[in-house]
Amino acid sequence: MPEASGATRRPPGLDSPTVKKLLKRVSRSQVWLYRRTNGRVGGTWRVGAGFRKPVPVLLLDHLGRRSGRLFTTPLLYLEDGSDVVVVASQGGMAAHPQWYRNLVASPDTQVQIGPELRLVTARVAEPAERERLWPLLDELYADFADYRSWTDREIPVVVLEPRAR
Repeated sequence: MPEASGATRRPPGLDSPTVKKLLKRVSRSQVWLYRRTNGRVGGTWRVGAGFRKPVPVLLLDHLGRRSGRLFTTPLLYLEDGSDVVVVASQGGMAAHPQWYRNLVASPDTQVQIGPELRLVTARVAEPAERERLWPLLDELYADFADYRSWTDREIPVVVLEPRAR
């Protein structure tokens, strides 16, 4: 599915500093719970379209491209054969998320899916691959279509390919 041309207006409350702080705290709590329960708590997203159709969540480790610090971000994901696919939508915001920019700078990383740690290498999906993946991603989480309509940027689809230990 192609990106929306001429973005529709993002709901204004989503960009407030209070919402951003709340989301950061929720993410930190989710990472803490996920790690301590091996994904039994925090392993599914039940917000927005995920309320009726819960979506699986992984934890993505990424190295800060400037700070060199290790960060962990919970993300919705799709399994595509041996690959794992994530979307750098950031809720349709105008800028790419930090984790995406960090992965572009340092693509070798790991994800946690449930109790399993997987070593992966990140790459941005090629155009034909993107076209194939978007319908699957929209089926996984219908809100991705809204996010694409709220921004003029091309939302990156990131493929996490397995790598040897």
